Amino acid sequence: MSRIAVVTDSTASIPERIIKELNIHLVPYYIHCGEEVFLDLVTVQRETFFQWLTTAKKLPTTSNPGPGDYLTMYTKLVEEEGADGIISIHMTSKGSGAYGSATVAKSMFLENIPNVRVEVIDTLNVSMCQGWMVIEAAKAALANWSLDDIIQRVRSMIPITHMVQTADTLKYLYMGGRIGKAKHLLGSILNIKPLIGMEDGIIVPLGQARSRKKAYRMMAEIVEKTVGKDRKIDVAFVHAAALEEANKLKAIIEARLECVETVIAELSPALGVHTGPGTAGICFYPVLGRDKLSKNDFKR
Repeated sequence: MSRIAVVTDSTASIPERIIKELNIHLVPYYIHCGEEVFLDLVTVQRETFFQWLTTAKKLPTTSNPGPGDYLTMYTKLVEEEGADGIISIHMTSKGSGAYGSATVAKSMFLENIPNVRVEVIDTLNVSMCQGWMVIEAAKAALANWSLDDIIQRVRSMIPITHMVQTADTLKYLYMGGRIGKAKHLLGSILNIKPLIGMEDGIIVPLGQARSRKKAYRMMAEIVEKTVGKDRKIDVAFVHAAALEEANKLKAIIEARLECVETVIAELSPALGVHTGPGTAGICFYPVLGRDKLSKNDFKR
């Protein structure tokens, strides 16, 4: 029986209980605050970081893990946990160098351990969109799927997994250089809530509303238009120090669509640097009936 290990980055923002339950392996991003360097979700946690970020005079910078970080993880999974296959799933290569670093690490790894297959995947997305692909891969691995089948499952999700989010300001995305094609929304008048998403790995504008409530209704309309009113979805309600807003959004979405699996997830600090506190949004994809993996489909 093969043992497939699933690796991803801290920016996937998967809740800790799911990481433990599904045996997902995280490689942390780096957060640079002046001369101090923190490991995302290791030496800095969400609550403390977001409280500090609202008072920060200068925006911290982030950097993706290097090839050595991934190489260490891949090697550990083989030598200490007996993995005979690894799938490594990363945020969009158009917004981060993680995919490139993992690809280099794969080449380095295979020079020393050529009999263990490693597959590196660019999700062309971020946050819990990336997280959903990791979760499905981990469930499939625990259900003893082959590596090829797991890869196929993840790749099939890339074009149908979507993010929509809003915040009081886009200044964090702008300051961090992650604004993509949504620059024109920076000039929105006070109290306008911009909606952004991601297409082909790049942030794009999806509209704007005059209040959060209207923005959340627009999100529901976007989901319905994307998947159809009668389609079932798995959805993560993501936020950055804005649990109350995530729950408001959750109530609106669940009143209009059938949500099969629902997760509330707070962004990791390395991702929250670029969205800013107060961000709320959704990461969703349509559930394809019998293709849906449930907890009953796998055993630890």
